Amino acid sequence: MTKHLDEAYRILAANDRGGYTVPTDRLYPFQWNWDSAFVAMGFSTYDVDRAYRELERLIEGQWADGMIPHIIFHQPSDTYFPGPDVWRTSHTIPTSGITQPPVFGMALRAVHEAAEKAGTDGATARTLALLRAALKWHRWWYTARDPEGTGLVALLHPWESGSDNSPAWDLALAQVPTTTDTPVVRKDTGHVDASMRPRDEDYRRFIHLVDAYASCGWDPVKQWEKAPFKVAEVQTTAILLKTGEDLEYLARTLELESEAEELAGYNARTRNALLGQWRSSLSRFVSRDLISGQDIDAPTQAGFLPLLGLDLDPNMSTAAAAEMKLWSEGMKVPFPTTKPSISVWEPKRYWRGPAWAVINWLLIDGLIRNGQPDMAQSLRASTIGAIESEGFAEYFDPTTGEGCGGLGFSWTAAAYLWMAR
Repeated sequence: MTKHLDEAYRILAANDRGGYTVPTDRLYPFQWNWDSAFVAMGFSTYDVDRAYRELERLIEGQWADGMIPHIIFHQPSDTYFPGPDVWRTSHTIPTSGITQPPVFGMALRAVHEAAEKAGTDGATARTLALLRAALKWHRWWYTARDPEGTGLVALLHPWESGSDNSPAWDLALAQVPTTTDTPVVRKDTGHVDASMRPRDEDYRRFIHLVDAYASCGWDPVKQWEKAPFKVAEVQTTAILLKTGEDLEYLARTLELESEAEELAGYNARTRNALLGQWRSSLSRFVSRDLISGQDIDAPTQAGFLPLLGLDLDPNMSTAAAAEMKLWSEGMKVPFPTTKPSISVWEPKRYWRGPAWAVINWLLIDGLIRNGQPDMAQSLRASTIGAIESEGFAEYFDPTTGEGCGGLGFSWTAAAYLWMAR
């Protein structure tokens, strides 16, 4: 294990660009939001100062309304599309115009606790500054992406889920036109085999959405009104709930009682809303297309992520774990991000079947929380085994264990460090 730990440290050092970490060289040459949160948790296992710095560099891109964008373009690069010229946002630092799952609050608690354990000087002040930024972002989610106060937050672009071209979006995305005002000049397929990446048609729809929201001046109210894609999504909502719990804990620790009570209110509302998305006939949770009003019952990993933020009754948690076990049968590396053997399952294509170390990380935490330690340990062992066998790949083919996508990947290194503690 020692040599793999050393390799994880080396990858994070190689991908450091001056206080922030790129996911991997060339394919993703900027700072990505949820990637950096996972990376900060990895750093917290051995370098608390650098963990704080990762989060501090991320909030340099925070908007005045509280949103933390999904990409911060700290330095120019011509190896990625779409770049700042396509996003057309107007901020001191160029950024994208959409967000990503709010792992930030989970990372902040992990970094703060590591700092407390190490007796790090100045940790409380750094945590407090980051907590204030996290609170602004949290409020943004509940105003910009749940204006009706349902407790479920919506995504206006598939990229906001982090699971960019998941089968979960197929029906909703099919209603988005393929016409764009922007020439689609893909760079990703020059770095990674096209068979592992989203299809050209997907990209045209992705960029149509970017054009549509840019034409709204990135105003959240106008975007909500005009969005051709609007999904109340259980994976992102579950992460928001877990982050809300961790921010509430930090607020109480730092004696911010009014903020803690505000967070407790958000958490209670979201907890109830998520429970309402459980479907016993499927043994998992479902998202909802807010445009059609229909459940999104495509079988993906998102259906199990609510375990991360909920304390389910034993019957529900046992049913969810049993369903996860069914999906994992015959897999060399669980957990597949799409149910195996269905027509849209592609074990090597980005988010349409592969296993991801960071998704397993979240699922492991959810399974432990809900009294399923055996399934959690099985996932942990298979994830560590895949990395030690195949290296720090972006993701893994669950049927063969092959490392796919980008290589030397930061969040896979961070996941290894976290699981190997």
